Amino acid sequence: MTTCSTVELRDLQIETRIGTYAPGAPAPEAHSLDLTLWIDPRLVMIEVDDMSQVFDYDPLVAELERLAGDGSYETQERLLTRMARACAAYSQVEALEIALRKSPIRHRTGSLGVRLRLDREALLGLRQASG
Repeated sequence: MTTCSTVELRDLQIETRIGTYAPGAPAPEAHSLDLTLWIDPRLVMIEVDDMSQVFDYDPLVAELERLAGDGSYETQERLLTRMARACAAYSQVEALEIALRKSPIRHRTGSLGVRLRLDREALLGLRQASG
């Protein structure tokens, strides 16, 4: 059996401005981020209860929040791309899935979002393109 491990972040409400809306048109009230990072199981199955033994995700979450708030975006896709690159900067991340959604979208209901999955090979390609 293959062992894999993930770090999962769900429903993080982020402060961001995405899109252009006509005067009087409803704008989304919330933007939510979901993130799954595949990491080496040795960073999860630890013998000593010490932060030096695990993947410290706090700096990454802070960077994702900074990216969300550092300007106005026309598209969710651009913010998602920047966030994927931020995740790729961490060598501990072996693969990732990231999703961003806004809500409500119609008649005060529903959500609409984009999702990106990068396996080990795609993540390596992103690292090489960014580096």
